Amino acid sequence: MRVNYAAVVVGAILYFLLGGLWYVVLFGTRWAALMGKTVEEMKKAGQPVLPYVVALVCNLILAYVLALMCNATGAKTAGKGAAAGLLLWVGFVGTTTLTTYQFDGRPFQLWAINYGYSLVGMVLIGTILGAWKRKAA
Repeated sequence: MRVNYAAVVVGAILYFLLGGLWYVVLFGTRWAALMGKTVEEMKKAGQPVLPYVVALVCNLILAYVLALMCNATGAKTAGKGAAAGLLLWVGFVGTTTLTTYQFDGRPFQLWAINYGYSLVGMVLIGTILGAWKRKAA
């Protein structure tokens, strides 16, 4: 099966936009506090462009690899795509990052905010990839 590049790009962009909602609207104040800063301090630090570019490129790579996995496992529905995103997150992202946070002594709430974002994002991308039907050539 070929990769649906349109679904990959849309999924990556939506994951990127979810980051703004997640870190600004939903959890911004709590996230800043857990990072040992205030929202005002973070605003004063400015908004360098590089982290946003890196985030978008990484989201594209993640969406592409998730598309490969959906193809390999036959995840051709929204539910199966979402399940693929969830299982990949649980098996690789959640486990490795929680282990690191425990040894670093960082708060569980900070892990939950940071990697809850990637969980929701990977499920979102998987849902899009599974649901998006390509037109026949």
